[in-house]
Amino acid sequence: MMAICVGHSTFDTTLPMNEYPTENTKNRVERHIECGGGPASNGAYLLQKWGMPTIICSVVGDDYYGDRIIDDFIQVGADIRYIEKNNGHFTDSSYIIANMSNGSRTIITSKDDKVRKLNHDVLDKCDVILIDGEHPETAHQVLDNNPNAISVIDASRLNDDVKSLCKKVKYVVCSHEFAEEFSNKKLDYDDINLLTEVHKEMSDYFKTNIIITLEAKGSFTIIDGKYKIIPSIKVKALDSTGAGDIFHGAFTYFIGMNYSLYEAIRLASITGAISVTRIGSRYSIPTLKEVLDYDTII
Repeated sequence: MMAICVGHSTFDTTLPMNEYPTENTKNRVERHIECGGGPASNGAYLLQKWGMPTIICSVVGDDYYGDRIIDDFIQVGADIRYIEKNNGHFTDSSYIIANMSNGSRTIITSKDDKVRKLNHDVLDKCDVILIDGEHPETAHQVLDNNPNAISVIDASRLNDDVKSLCKKVKYVVCSHEFAEEFSNKKLDYDDINLLTEVHKEMSDYFKTNIIITLEAKGSFTIIDGKYKIIPSIKVKALDSTGAGDIFHGAFTYFIGMNYSLYEAIRLASITGAISVTRIGSRYSIPTLKEVLDYDTII
């Protein structure tokens, strides 16, 4: 199995704090965590870490942060041929306050102009594709060149580029915010009829498999003709940074390895749950063995 991931790369700096800071105060932390981040990039890191050869297509700046992101991928053995260092582009940076008392995180991202297409054509063949809407022209190229691949989009922001890509992939795994903006309806996670209505609207429009993530509630989709919520795994969260990216990466792995849709979502939920018990997005990714072993005890 070969995977290609097209998407956003950022450099994350996480500051663990016992509580959210008060405005106009000075605060000190004992340590901070630095690592690469970004939706499809974190997914690519997971896929390669779990043994699926992965090509990452992304843009970074010709700077220290860009070098660190590339080093992350080198350490796990990912194919970095299509990580482009752009002299006119500053590596996107995210600064994250992780409130360890409740597991929430507050993110401030410094983002450069959008790069729609990589300088090099990506014509490689693959079995699995994960995209996040960044570099849309390259994402279209990869999808068009691999029509039979298992393809997944991590859909978090609703715009014309993402909507166009959603129509081409086999699985749209979207945030509840994406579903709400698309349908212009505020979701009530306990209202199955409303969730079903929104899911049908999205399915009719995109004509593909739709999974709506509902934060701690789980994920909503249709399986064997029945709408259902696949519940999340309850854990004591320390830092939720990157948990969604990790969920998407794990879902892509399991659906690519021919697990059923139910099992792919359930195991992805376990993966995301383990990750929030650790600090730092990319460094919180569990091993595949940890996930499968955890599955046997719940």
